[in-house]
Amino acid sequence: MTAAFEFHLAEFARNWRGSVFGSFVVPLLTVVGFGLGVGGYVQGGVDGVSYLHFLVPGLLAATALQIALSEATWPVMANMEWMKTYSAQAATPLRPADVFGGHLLFVLFRVTAGVGAFLLVGAVFGALRSPWAVACLPIGALLGLAVAAPVFAYTVSVPGEVWLSLLMRFAVLPMTLFAGVFFPVDTLPVALRWLAYATPLWHAADLSRAATLGRAPDWSLTGHLLYLALWAAAGTALAAHRFHRRLGV
Repeated sequence: MTAAFEFHLAEFARNWRGSVFGSFVVPLLTVVGFGLGVGGYVQGGVDGVSYLHFLVPGLLAATALQIALSEATWPVMANMEWMKTYSAQAATPLRPADVFGGHLLFVLFRVTAGVGAFLLVGAVFGALRSPWAVACLPIGALLGLAVAAPVFAYTVSVPGEVWLSLLMRFAVLPMTLFAGVFFPVDTLPVALRWLAYATPLWHAADLSRAATLGRAPDWSLTGHLLYLALWAAAGTALAAHRFHRRLGV
């Protein structure tokens, strides 16, 4: 697993400049555009705090989600189908579980680094009201695992990249818009509210908001962590099984 992780890390080392630029510029533009721009029209704040303080922890969780998904879709399909990188690795003493685990570990590294960059931007704008904000790093990593692992399994199971576009269009985009990142889910109709509760993003957004604001989450802390861990464990088991079916001999 370590060798596979080092492979992806070495590949990243050749292209890190472009991603580091994006890691800081995208959060900066998002905070300025939504937090300050849109927030300037929100009178009285949201959920007892200013819109900037409400929005930034949601964006932290959404950033972890977006990085996990971007790394678990087209790069995984490229390694499995187009460049056959996974097959080449499986031809070495590496097991399919090592191939999968090494790439998943690299995704968690990318998620944690992205959330760290967003935390720095949020701190510059004074959007973090509690030292517990650093807890957003493990929260983002847990969300990344809960999302990336099942998407790894999905990506190596679908017949073509059009299925990845469908995933983004009909699952990821609605989840980002309605899972409590931009406004409280309490304002949604009851049916949509329960759909939001079922998404991993809502649980991570509520935990991140509690961490940056220094208050208790709206739902049980243990319940949030167990729910995300359940997604992560089930997704990891399913993805390991799919990698074994595709690469095992």
